[in-house]
Amino acid sequence: MLWLLVFFVIPLFVVAGYSVGLLSLFPTDVGVSFYDWRRFLSGDSVYTSLFAKSIVMSLWVSGIVVVLAYPVGYYLALVARKRRYILLLLIIAPFLTSYLLRVLAWRIILGAEGVINSLLVSVGLEQRGDPVSWLIYSRFTVVLVLVYVWVPFVALPVFVTLENLDHSVLEAGSDLGASRWRTFLSVTLPLSVPGVIGAFIFVFIPTIGEYITPLLVGGPDNFMYGNAIQGAFLAGFDWQFGSAMSMFLVLVVALLIAIFGRYLNVRAVSE
Repeated sequence: MLWLLVFFVIPLFVVAGYSVGLLSLFPTDVGVSFYDWRRFLSGDSVYTSLFAKSIVMSLWVSGIVVVLAYPVGYYLALVARKRRYILLLLIIAPFLTSYLLRVLAWRIILGAEGVINSLLVSVGLEQRGDPVSWLIYSRFTVVLVLVYVWVPFVALPVFVTLENLDHSVLEAGSDLGASRWRTFLSVTLPLSVPGVIGAFIFVFIPTIGEYITPLLVGGPDNFMYGNAIQGAFLAGFDWQFGSAMSMFLVLVVALLIAIFGRYLNVRAVSE
């Protein structure tokens, strides 16, 4: 509790104080005021549109990641048997390298002179100097790289949930004549729903505030909400406005957790 108080609760209150002017850093700060909140929440604010765009992208990324990670977790938990922990180690291995380096590697792969475009030129599918434009600095690139980053993370809670299933229930379905597909739809999938929801939240929440990946591979036309917060703090030195945007994100995330919490058995996922 002391750890959470010092490193989470107190900094959160500091940011909240900046957002309404109770705390100030620069001489240009306006003092105690809700001006930055009104400025952010105004109907014609570009930042609210950017937040909505980030929500949509986060939903896409989370959905794709869960769809791709579920078969991985299923295979590790119910099919791989003795090899499961070796395969799990291979999945975790990319985490031993820097997140920044892995994102930069995608720039080399997808860039105008990257691996894919060079291959297309060598096989005669495109002309040199005329690369496939949407491979880099596009919304597709941002989604692709975020999916790549999150799939191993999401496979782990799915794996844990499926590994802890009562296998006698699965065997009972087989004994009663259900096919493997019917057993999956009627038994395995419903019992693994808490893990799936937990995995979805695990991706959705941090993706809303993501800024490194859009900055490196998305280009200025595909910035997300996190980039706006970063710009307010580091480029504009407008800590009050940046804090207001940050607190809005915290409040929305807290609301989403409360909503998901009604359908998610946290104890089932953690155990």
